[in-house]
Amino acid sequence: MQFLDLQGYSYEPHDALLPLLSRILLHCGSRIHDRHSLSPSSFEILLEIELHSILDLYAGLIASGLELTRSNHLALTDLCTCRKYLLGSSDERRIVAIRIEIAFLHPQDRDPYLHALRTPRSSTA
Repeated sequence: MQFLDLQGYSYEPHDALLPLLSRILLHCGSRIHDRHSLSPSSFEILLEIELHSILDLYAGLIASGLELTRSNHLALTDLCTCRKYLLGSSDERRIVAIRIEIAFLHPQDRDPYLHALRTPRSSTA
């Protein structure tokens, strides 16, 4: 069994992203083994999915608004390519175990320059 460790972030609040992500994961045929909060600003989901459904998972993660790292995009692209060449072979039902760690960021963290402009400065005059 192959293991994939994904990290992503979102500016969406927990209560908006997590239900959407759960529906997407179930819709693409994954089996969620565990999901729990790591801290007030991060969450972890452990799941398994068959290789032939990896493209649906990748598209769903992108559609949910979850921002992935460059290395995560490359790893998922590699699995999608692998899926393309393994269709019809005996490895068609190969299982991939995935851990997704999501960091929830505050919208004001989006652009530090704008945040600095909005923050009132104390006058020393």
